[in-house]
Amino acid sequence: MNDLLPILRREFIYLWYYFDVQLRQIFLYWVLGIAIGSFISVFAKDGIHNLFRRMQGKTWGIFGIVPACVLGIASPLCMYGTIPIAASFSRQGMRHDWLASFMMASILLNPQLIVYSAALGPAVLTVRIVSCFLCGCAAGLLIHVLYRDESFFDFSGFEENENRDTHPNVLIRYLLNVWRNIRATGPYFLIGILLSALFQRYVPQSLMTRIFGGSEAWGVLMAATVGVPLYACGGGTIPLLREWLWEGMSLGSAAAFMLTGPATKITNLGALKIVLGMRRFLLYFAFVMLFSLLTGLTVNLIF
Repeated sequence: MNDLLPILRREFIYLWYYFDVQLRQIFLYWVLGIAIGSFISVFAKDGIHNLFRRMQGKTWGIFGIVPACVLGIASPLCMYGTIPIAASFSRQGMRHDWLASFMMASILLNPQLIVYSAALGPAVLTVRIVSCFLCGCAAGLLIHVLYRDESFFDFSGFEENENRDTHPNVLIRYLLNVWRNIRATGPYFLIGILLSALFQRYVPQSLMTRIFGGSEAWGVLMAATVGVPLYACGGGTIPLLREWLWEGMSLGSAAAFMLTGPATKITNLGALKIVLGMRRFLLYFAFVMLFSLLTGLTVNLIF
């Protein structure tokens, strides 16, 4: 037992060192993400959704999926908040291909996650924004082609959620939103840093390079597959991605992970299963996996 204590102490010091380094490098992005995300949620969310609502009746046709994607990315809501909003749009006659683009983009990205992803460097950030935008466009286009004459979503039973940012004091309203954001993302953020420290200490760099490196389809497929069970919170995966990229993960593999992760997060899947039904839910899952694989391979070819 006496021989074990120095070993445990040494390992704790190593892990704390890795944890502290990661925390110092990423913490500022997490704080900025929360500050900006809460600001948009409190002061701009209704304006973003009203812009989308005013698209109804426009004669843009299929090209309406482009602004729908942009507004979906700008929306700060999670999927459980987006579905009731989309249900309200649908009841007002919004086209389902536009709704599909809006919801897909909203699942994959939001202003807060954009700020978090800046910690991964400009190349990764650019790939994430572009690939999420294109995925939203592709989803809308697919619905337009396959379900032109029928509804794709079933929003029966969904009502728009009550707005929780209603305190009469604007500063308190903002601070309450910040606190909700900290409680929602903080534990996952710290867990992500801890997992990153464990990877850095105990997983050989050569292993990560073999699994996720290079430009082969295998690395991209592995990253897309790992994204399904591992993704729990956008902020929590940033430390892991940062470490994996440092250890040899290809940019294409990172792109695949960043698509399948939020798109197949268990809470998002549960919500989507309700509005899609089993057959269309399986179509959604297949679309996400195929698009992420093709995106990862394309990114590796480009870079």
